[in-house]
Amino acid sequence: MFVRSSARRNKDGTVVRYLQLAHNEWDPASKSSKTKVLHNFGREDQLDRPAVERLVTSLCRLLDPERAATVRTPGELNYQGSAGFGGAYLLDQLWRQLSIDKIMTSMLARTRRGPYTERVLFALVANRALDASSKLAASHWVGRRAHIESLASCSDDACYRAMDWLHECRDAIENKVFDQVATLLNLQVDLLFFDTTSTYFEIDTPDEAIDRDERGMPLPDDCDAGEEPAMRKGFRAFGKSKDHRDDLPQVVIGLAVTRDGIPVRCWCWPGGTADATVISQVKKDMRDWTLAKIVWVGDRGFTSEDNRRTLRSGDHHYILGEKLRSGSPEAKAALARQGRYTDVAGNLKVKEVRISEHERFVICFNPDGADRDAAVRERLLAHLGELIDGTDGWKSDKRAELRGVISTKPALNRYLRVTAGGLLRIDQAKVKAEAKLDGKYLLRSSDPRLSAEDIALGFKQLWQVERGWRDMKQIIDLRPVYHRLEQRIRAHVILCWLALLLIRIIETGTGRTWRHIREEFDQLTIATFTGPTGTFRQIAELTKPQRDILAKLALPIPKKVIEAIPATPS
Repeated sequence: MFVRSSARRNKDGTVVRYLQLAHNEWDPASKSSKTKVLHNFGREDQLDRPAVERLVTSLCRLLDPERAATVRTPGELNYQGSAGFGGAYLLDQLWRQLSIDKIMTSMLARTRRGPYTERVLFALVANRALDASSKLAASHWVGRRAHIESLASCSDDACYRAMDWLHECRDAIENKVFDQVATLLNLQVDLLFFDTTSTYFEIDTPDEAIDRDERGMPLPDDCDAGEEPAMRKGFRAFGKSKDHRDDLPQVVIGLAVTRDGIPVRCWCWPGGTADATVISQVKKDMRDWTLAKIVWVGDRGFTSEDNRRTLRSGDHHYILGEKLRSGSPEAKAALARQGRYTDVAGNLKVKEVRISEHERFVICFNPDGADRDAAVRERLLAHLGELIDGTDGWKSDKRAELRGVISTKPALNRYLRVTAGGLLRIDQAKVKAEAKLDGKYLLRSSDPRLSAEDIALGFKQLWQVERGWRDMKQIIDLRPVYHRLEQRIRAHVILCWLALLLIRIIETGTGRTWRHIREEFDQLTIATFTGPTGTFRQIAELTKPQRDILAKLALPIPKKVIEAIPATPS
C-alpha cells in the first residue's frame, strides 16, 4: 500500500498534483500486477492535512509503541539529548548473568525496602567502574550522563540508604555472590592469593577508640558484661601505611584473588591491625565457605611464625616469599646450599633446598631480573661515587652531614662504608654480596606434594592481587573516600570490590583490558526524541568490536529502541 501522485497541467501552464491511496494486486487473468485505487485524497494543495494526521495516528494504534514512534519522519521528531549507554549496559548484563540482582532482590523482599535499592547499588558499582566519583556526584550521574535500566534518577539520600543496607547484609551477599561466580565461571580455588593494603584519609585526628571483636567490628553497647573485647581501636587509626602516609589515619583492606585474577572476597579492618589478626580472620571467613583444601599464597609481609602457623591450620598450606636480605638462618642456609637450577619458563629457574623437616624452600632465579638488578646497582654505585668523590679533603663535620643525607636514601646507604677515620667509601664487600642475590628470591611452602616448579609458578601469579590493588586505586578510585561513618566506609569498599569483580570477569572473558573496552563502549549512547506520537529513546548503531565483545561474554545485543512512551491524547 502506498500514496500515488499524479499530475495535470492546466491551460495556463500551472501543474496540479492529485494524491491517491493505492496498492498493487495480482491479476490471474493477465498474469501481471495491477494498481488499484483505494481512496482519492484530491488535490495536493487542498489536502485536509489534519484528517490525514488523524488517520495516521489511528493506524499507529495498531502497532507496537516502539514501532509507532520510529515510523514518523525525522522532520517531525525533536532531539532532546543523549546519555552514555554502552558501559552501563555491559556491566548490567554481566550483573544479571551473575544473578547479583536476584540475590539482592530476594534479600530485599524480606525487608520493607523495594527492588529500587538493588538498582541504586548497581548504579553505584557502575559509577566506580565508568566514572568514579562521590555518591553525591553519582546521584547526578544517573540519568543525566548514564542510562541505568529501571532507574531514571536517584538522590544522594537513596545512595546512602542503599549503602547502609549493603553493610548490614555484606556477609550473606559476599557468600552468595562467591557461590554464583564460582559455579558460573568454574573457578579454581585451590590457590588463593591474599594481600593487604591501606588507604588513608585527609583528616587531622583518628577516630575515637571503641571496643571491637576479633573481626574489628564495633561491639554493641548492650553486649554481655563478661565479653572481653578483642581490641580497642578507632576505625580510622594510625598505622604502617602502604602509601607511605604514616602521618594520616588509615584503614586496612584485604583482598583474596584466584589464580585467574578473580577477586572472591574483600575485608576491612581498623588502621594498624596486626597481621596475625588479619590472617586469623581471613582463615575463619573462608572456612565458613566450606571450600576444599586451599594453598594460600602471600608476599614477604606474612612470613612471621605466628602467621605461618595460622595459615597451616585446617589442612591448608601456604606459599610465602622470604626476605633474602633479612639475614635469617633459613635465608643464609638456602643461599649456602649448592645445586643446579631447573628451567621452569624462559625467564625462571628454580632450585629446591632442604633445610627443614617441616617446610620446603625453593630458590627462584630470573636471568632477566638479574640483568636489571645489576644495571640498577651500577647506576646507584656511580651516583654514590659522584657524591663521595673528593670528600677526603672535607672537614669531618661536613662529611658527617653528607653521610646523614645519604642515610635517608636506603638504596645508596646500603653500599656506603665509613672508615675508622671517618672517610666515606663504597662497601665492596656489600657490593659482592648483593651481586649474589641478583634476580633471586626465596620461597617457603608447607605443602609436601607440590613440586618446586608449581611452588614457583604459584607465587609468580601473586601479581594478580597486586594488579587488583593497582586497579582499585587507579581505575575504580578507592581513594579518596568521601565518607565519615564506619558503615559507609565499609560499604564503599564492598562497592569497589563488586566493580573490580565485574571488570576482571570482563577482561578474563575478552582478553582485553577494561580501559580499552570502556573506551569502545563509551561510543554507544542513547538519544531521546519526542514527536506527535510520544517520546522514545533509541541507541546508536553497534560497532563490530562492540558486538564481538558482547558475543565473547555471551551477553545479548540491546534493542534498538529502549523505551517508548505514547503521547497522552488531548
